[in-house]
Amino acid sequence: MLYLADHAHFPYGTRPLADVRKFATQFTRRLRAEGVKLITVTCNAASTAALHQLREAFPDTPFVGMEPAVHSTGTGAVGVLATEATFQGELFSSLLERFARDTAVLTQACPGLVELVEKGERYSARAHALLLRYVQPLLERGVDTL
Repeated sequence: MLYLADHAHFPYGTRPLADVRKFATQFTRRLRAEGVKLITVTCNAASTAALHQLREAFPDTPFVGMEPAVHSTGTGAVGVLATEATFQGELFSSLLERFARDTAVLTQACPGLVELVEKGERYSARAHALLLRYVQPLLERGVDTL
């Protein structure tokens, strides 16, 4: 198992999708050269920007990306916290079409959250306040799955 973190280019959420695709392709080539048999793209922005293209460019490599959560809702309302880049990509739209036809999917971009997490401020007062600002409106609209 190899883990590759792109600290040189993060956060991806504010970058143009073309840049994220380029980075993902470069890293895929590098991982394949190391003999990796399966690649998990754990960044939603990278999944959104590049997963479809990676699967086409490297058909012999299985890729795992972000998955839908619509099957867990009891109220029929799902909230999605992500970066702007995640919501702009065709993968997110495709997931909504395929899995969320009968589900209200409420989206909330979270500028600043990635930066706090990357600084190690996951449990700080600033992170808590930011999360409340993003999550509270979704809860008020009936979201039971996030």
